[in-house]
Amino acid sequence: MLTPERHQLILDALKEKGVIKLQEILELTDASESTIRRDLSHLEERKLLKRVHGGASLLQNKSAEPSVIEKSSKNTHEKKKIAEYAAGLVKNGDCIYIDAGTTTFEMIPFLLHKNVVIVTNGLPHLQALMEQQHPLYLIGGSVKQKTGALIGQGALVSLQQYRFDKCFMGVNGIHPVYGYTTPDPEEALIKKMAIDLSQNAYILSDDSKFMEVSFAKVADLSEAAIITNATSEDYTIQAKLEEKTEVKVVSP
Repeated sequence: MLTPERHQLILDALKEKGVIKLQEILELTDASESTIRRDLSHLEERKLLKRVHGGASLLQNKSAEPSVIEKSSKNTHEKKKIAEYAAGLVKNGDCIYIDAGTTTFEMIPFLLHKNVVIVTNGLPHLQALMEQQHPLYLIGGSVKQKTGALIGQGALVSLQQYRFDKCFMGVNGIHPVYGYTTPDPEEALIKKMAIDLSQNAYILSDDSKFMEVSFAKVADLSEAAIITNATSEDYTIQAKLEEKTEVKVVSP
């Protein structure tokens, strides 16, 4: 089978399924594993797909943003491990910012016995944080219905009052060239300001966000460290990211 024919078969299968496993591609094309890995790398470089652990997936729509309910059901185990590691970086006496998002939400149980001051823009975080009785500040702004994040001019003005030892952020895309991105320009401004106001900034993300690019830029890779899960098949992507920033790998 000619290379263009293999590429078209792979892309057609992706359009139909959204995600395709390496073994499925091998059976579909009757090619060797090394050949298919080269094919996937080539198609990824052409921005036609994204390599993921064990296969490939379609690139996300740059303006698309899943709801909290949709995101909370995905990669749950990975999010908890990332959140536990992130919470372990918090020291007694820290003033921290916790961004809206499902992975940052998973940090809350691991902060129970820490003496910290917390600021957040995440309405879904509020009740769980109140139950822990930390000194807690909710920034102002308008409510983004889909994610429960506070955004807008009011949020920016409110956030400017604070300075943080650490911030823990969520994003939709992490890319060696385009940096950290998210679909909503207003929310991107909030994320950027929180990073700028923090002594240390951390992006909490499972590996599904690697090589994705959303509509609005948040920051360059060098402006925050990444806390993520990684596997042996992520090493090429991880190496690209490590050229620009620190990547903290959480064990499965």
